[in-house]
Amino acid sequence: MRLTDFWERLGESFGGAYARSIAADHSFAALGDRTIDRAIAEGVDTATIWRAVVAEYPDRVPSRLR
Repeated sequence: MRLTDFWERLGESFGGAYARSIAADHSFAALGDRTIDRAIAEGVDTATIWRAVVAEYPDRVPSRLR
């Protein structure tokens, strides 16, 4: 998944401001307790990050974006 696609999906699922907040502040167990921003900076594949978001917030992510 391209990084731009990742950010579009995150924004569509959570809204722009909340998506940025989640990316900067929420640590995901599935990402080794890293935030999205840190995982991206450390080179974690965006598809892996997206799967972690979907697993953590299944009710927020529309089924067509999973």
